[in-house]
Amino acid sequence: MKRVAVLGSTGSIGRQTLDVLRRLGSTFEVVGLAAGHASAAFRAQLDEWEPTYIAVGEVSPAPELDGTRILSGPDALDRLVDEAVPDIVVLGTPGLVGLKACLAALRAGKVVAIANKEPLVAAGALVTRTAREFGGTIVPVDSEHNGVWQCLRGEDPSTVVQIVLTSSGGALRDTPLEDLPYVTAEQALRHPTWSMGPKITVDSATLMNKGLEIIEASRLFGVPPSLVTVALHRQSIVHALVEFADGSMKAQLSVPDMRLPIVNALMYPERVCADLPRLRIQELGALTFEPVDESRYPSLPLALQAAEAGGAYPAVLNGANEIAVERFLAGGIRFTDLVPLVEETLHRHHDDAPDSIEAIIAADAWARETCRGLRT
Repeated sequence: MKRVAVLGSTGSIGRQTLDVLRRLGSTFEVVGLAAGHASAAFRAQLDEWEPTYIAVGEVSPAPELDGTRILSGPDALDRLVDEAVPDIVVLGTPGLVGLKACLAALRAGKVVAIANKEPLVAAGALVTRTAREFGGTIVPVDSEHNGVWQCLRGEDPSTVVQIVLTSSGGALRDTPLEDLPYVTAEQALRHPTWSMGPKITVDSATLMNKGLEIIEASRLFGVPPSLVTVALHRQSIVHALVEFADGSMKAQLSVPDMRLPIVNALMYPERVCADLPRLRIQELGALTFEPVDESRYPSLPLALQAAEAGGAYPAVLNGANEIAVERFLAGGIRFTDLVPLVEETLHRHHDDAPDSIEAIIAADAWARETCRGLRT
């Protein structure tokens, strides 16, 4: 039986992870759950799973549970990882909240199933180096990177000539360009195939999520950012493709359900049935692929610039984008202001090549403060 801690258990990834664990039965023991704040949903999870350790971001109020170690405050997540000693840590927390806990798990030689992009985007060099030095294992849960990871099993990484990440194009893929300045948050949140949180759904509408995924893939798989490309794939069935030196390509296909890469990550290297929806290839019809129109999605070349610049630029890109999305969802800026705000923040940055948690967090904080103060 493997011991699992789910960080961000009340979020989209956390809830789906617990659904998967429920389906897998006695294979796992949930030893830790963590949430940003106490809530009725979190309490229901605690009542069902009875974890030995829980972590709540807020110092108070915290739930009262007999026989449970309750951790709270800004260092609660890394303390949970240290004290609960899980075999697998599922990282589903937003932003860089879980970065220290991620590094703590990797230093302990554990498996970290990373579902959010930020740790690898902002601190990819530090995260991957820590895994190598201490024998930790990074398993991507994001559907595209999990797809690449599956395609690379048994292959020589030096023979990879191209990694292709697919994108549905988001909620606004067919909206006329002249109408984009007037798009509402409600319209941007109507994703055609995936059910996700509001921030990542807006990112999929701007395609910033793919820009961040280029950086993430470069870090995870040790390839230059220029070898990671994006194709528009409206059906969301093919999640990633890898081209090799001999001209062959491998693709990973499945129904658009995040629980499938979660099962794959939790059970690696085994493949098991968790009674989830299956792809019926005979009923699919056509699968289409299109080039990305950069006039519609200017975030993609901007993210590639940040990836190639390296240093703190990916952290600044990520931090500024979070604030830009926050401002858009609050009604403070137009949809077409999102990428220009991030671009202006990047232009104001002078790289200091951060190589520590403190420096990365400082770069992230600077980007957020700068983007928050920019006028449109």
